Amino acid sequence: MADLPIAKIVERKELSEDLWIVKLKPEIDYTFKPGQYVTIGSEGIERPYSIASAPYEPFIELFVELVPPPDGNLTPILHRLDLGETVTMRPRAKGIFTLEPAYQDHLMVATVTGVAPYISMIRQYLHEGGSGLRFFVLEGASYTDEFGYDDELMELERDHPDTVKFLATISRPAEKRNASWAGETGRVNTLVEKYLAAYGLERENTLVHLCGHPGMIEDAKERLTPAGWNVKEERFWKD
Repeated sequence: MADLPIAKIVERKELSEDLWIVKLKPEIDYTFKPGQYVTIGSEGIERPYSIASAPYEPFIELFVELVPPPDGNLTPILHRLDLGETVTMRPRAKGIFTLEPAYQDHLMVATVTGVAPYISMIRQYLHEGGSGLRFFVLEGASYTDEFGYDDELMELERDHPDTVKFLATISRPAEKRNASWAGETGRVNTLVEKYLAAYGLERENTLVHLCGHPGMIEDAKERLTPAGWNVKEERFWKD
């Protein structure tokens, strides 16, 4: 790993004690498709992370969740790194969790950091002046401060009402940390059919994207696939 390119931390935004958004400046020209992931590392440990930034942006943006030891290996190290410090970066992005424009409608279901590839896809699509596709983002979290891109998605919905819709849901509405929440409640995987119907989506024109916790993905797939929905998944395993 000593010969791998490096990337410098140029920006960091803390959302909670265990969630943050980080921007990296690679020392090499780095190209990727929206929805792909980058593999970064430190102290000899590497892990893949979905890229939240779009290809036209100057930095690589990641949405990271701290997983404490003994389950977490890399994220505790990343959590300690400050501005100006570096990580290694594999020179090529990978992954096939990319946009399929053959489908008009894209229901994008996520848990917390699983929203990252959707942000990349939507940013790039709008940047290129795309038209004809529609994006419906359903993001679930336990707490209100775990939505890293809710402000951006709500702004995109206001500016592009025919292209972007955003729905956030909280699974623990009774807890004090969510006292101010007045939106949808329940685990996001239990709400998929409700919003497929609410948005008037049709099977032949819709691709359901599932990204995040494996339990969410499995539960949603068990219902959607037998019902004839087209499903594409990207799993986030605890690191």
